[in-house]
Amino acid sequence: MLKLYDYYRSSACFRVRIALNLKGLDFQTIPVHLVNNGGEQFSEAYQKINPQCLVPSLMDGNRILTQSLAIIEYLDEIVPENPLLPENPYEKALVRAFALAIAADLHPLNNSRVLKYLTNELHHSEEQKTQWYHHWIAKGLTALEKQLTSLNLSGDFCFGSQPTLADICLVPQMYNARRFACNLDHYPTLVRIDENCQKLAAVKKAWPTEPVTQ
Repeated sequence: MLKLYDYYRSSACFRVRIALNLKGLDFQTIPVHLVNNGGEQFSEAYQKINPQCLVPSLMDGNRILTQSLAIIEYLDEIVPENPLLPENPYEKALVRAFALAIAADLHPLNNSRVLKYLTNELHHSEEQKTQWYHHWIAKGLTALEKQLTSLNLSGDFCFGSQPTLADICLVPQMYNARRFACNLDHYPTLVRIDENCQKLAAVKKAWPTEPVTQ
């Protein structure tokens, strides 16, 4: 069985959980708490799995994969059913570009380790940290909203009638935007698509829920 090293609130893990569910794959969750015990991702045992000390990591037999988008594309290739990328090369590039705009440009600026550095090392106030978060969320989502409206390819989802890698990346980002009380009134297309995604069983099953400790 696939093993997912997972933190329930991690956007990157959230993406992979959605993809696993869309593919109908069974997997074992191995929690890696990013806060408890100084951050379990820094443990010697986990560093042997992922030297970057990041989640998620996916173990398939004796093979270990890291980085959420690489993991998702791996899943898409080993399970062709319910494809997460279009066959058309141009449309595939559009989906990848949208996903990367979130995973490579927007999300890293608001990742927990960046926010911690702002407050712990640079001694910014909570208000300044929130201002930073809201600034980059607004710039990122504004561009994504304009992209979808200008391309005019969206349907129920970002690029048509079926969820793709783009939607898998959008849902966690919108979840985080709401968590930090960002104003989403200027992004009606993104909000509509996110609401459609949240109706999917695969997304509901992947939704961040804090594990119950024994």
